[in-house]
This record gives sequence, C-alpha cells and structure tokens, in this order.
Amino acid sequence: MAVNYNKPDRWKEDTALSVDMYNDWFMRFAPEAFRATREQTAKEIQETFAATRNLDDVGVELLRAKPSVLPVLRMSTCPPLARDRLIGLAGVSGNLVDKMEKDNCLPPRMARKDLDRDLRKIGEIIVRLADPGLFVWLGRKKGPTEKELYRAATIVADRLCGAEANPIIRNAQEKRQLAAVGDWLSGANYRYVSSGEVTGIAEMTPGTFTFQLNVPIFQQDAGKPIKLPVDAAVMPKMAREGDFPLLIEAKSAGDFTNVNKRRKEEATKMKQLRANYGEGVRYVLFLCGYFDSGYLGYEAAEGIDWVWEHRIEDFREFGL
Repeated sequence: MAVNYNKPDRWKEDTALSVDMYNDWFMRFAPEAFRATREQTAKEIQETFAATRNLDDVGVELLRAKPSVLPVLRMSTCPPLARDRLIGLAGVSGNLVDKMEKDNCLPPRMARKDLDRDLRKIGEIIVRLADPGLFVWLGRKKGPTEKELYRAATIVADRLCGAEANPIIRNAQEKRQLAAVGDWLSGANYRYVSSGEVTGIAEMTPGTFTFQLNVPIFQQDAGKPIKLPVDAAVMPKMAREGDFPLLIEAKSAGDFTNVNKRRKEEATKMKQLRANYGEGVRYVLFLCGYFDSGYLGYEAAEGIDWVWEHRIEDFREFGL
C-alpha cells in the first residue's frame, strides 16, 4: 500500500518541513558532534606525534606498523595533501594509500621491496613538506613544549575533521534518526533484538525490530551470496509465518546536490532485494533534510516509498 510516494501534491510542502527540521538539528547539535570528534581526533593525533618522535621520524617501520597514521600525516604538511596529491607527488601505488587509509592495513600481495620503496617515498614527502608553522621544533635542538604539541595537534585535528566534516555530521545524524525510529517503535510496543539474534530475515519474531542487519542476497556477477546492509528491520505484530519484515533505510542530507548524485543507491538495493525475495519486499526510506521532487520522483518511479521524520507516525500506515 502506497503511503507517500503516490502523493506528489504533498512533496513540496514536506520537503520544506524536512529542510527546516534538518537545519534546526544542525544549528543545535552539529557543532557539538563536530567538536566532540575533533577533541577525540586531537588525542589520537598526539599519539601519532609520539609514534613519529614528534614528526622527526616518518620511516618505513612506522608506516608498516601503523598504516592508519597516514591521514594525520597528510594534514601535517604545508599545504595539507589530498590523497591523490600524495600519490602523485610520491609516485606510489594508489592501492597502497587506499589500503592504509580505508582499511588500516597494507596490500597483502604487494612485494616487500616494492612496499618498502613506496613507504619510504611517502615518508620522505611528509618530512619534506611538514608544516614549519605548526612544527616549530623541527630543526632546533630543543624538543617541543607541551603547549606546542597541543597547539599543533589541535590544528591538525581541525584540518582532518574539516576534510571529513560531511561524514562526521552524517554519522551523527544517522545515530539520531535510528534513535528516533527506536523510540517510536518502543512506544508502539515493539521489542528490540540485536541483529545477532536474527537467524533468518523471514524468521524474526512478530513485534520485534533490529538495527544494522545484513540481508543475504545472491548476485549473479559475484557468484556467491553477499550481505546487503539495511539500517533497520521491523516484523509487524500481525505478521504471519514466512512474512518479510519492513526494511528501513535512514537517509539525511544537508543539501540537494548530493542526494541527487546518490539516488541510484536505494534503487539498486531495491532491485537486489526484489530479485532475491520477490516483488513483495517492503523497503522504505526514513527521510530528513534536503530531498526535493527530483529525488522523490526518481525513488517513486522505482516503487520506493518513504516516511518523513517530521511525520514519523506514517509508519503506522505500513502496518506497524
């Protein structure tokens, strides 16, 4: 049963209300989320300074032992280096840098001599471009004072968090959205179960819900089952044996551009779910923020419905 996707006459008003709700949250809570992340990041950066002997030693052994320090090191240069800029300047493997930053590891199949060569090149670029305005102790006999270390760590944290501002805000918003879903479901007498207790997607107990569930699907090109992550799954109280839960994807956006760039992601998920579990699959979006008619029309054309966070009671119309 359609709830919102077949009512285009309401989309414009709902978008305006959703934008207002997102902006209100952003003004009140986003700075706090950003600040908390920055403070934690500054502590981690100070640990990186200690591991590098206050940026005096950025050698192969360090980079091999702690690949995750690379983002901090990139933000310690003047100017700060984007990932692709570092790859180009050092003339190193892009896969190596991606593995170090995204997976906190080194490419397992890369030959040792090639690995050491590229790590040495990365270290040389970092040391050569280390920001003298931040690391005022480099080149002098006396080491850094505690105040100098703190100042440098805070500035690098600002740079790093600034580069990652959107993911920080998006993660904070997702947590808030899922908390809102959980509060609403609990108020409707649904019981939370951990995703680890869900042995089968169609075997959830009626009247229960879970978060961060991996739904097994088979992809022909992969040749094996893969796990499709969904933010929430709810088994209606009146569900019968074999029924499929309502799957919910929390979506928030602080501008209109990015949502229209990424709108195919939900459509792809819906196609994968239908291909594996049939046309009766129910997959809805939980929206807050900048979702305009272009985005909504695209999702509606794919048969994807949604619930606006500012009208969360619409979940009842999905049988919850």
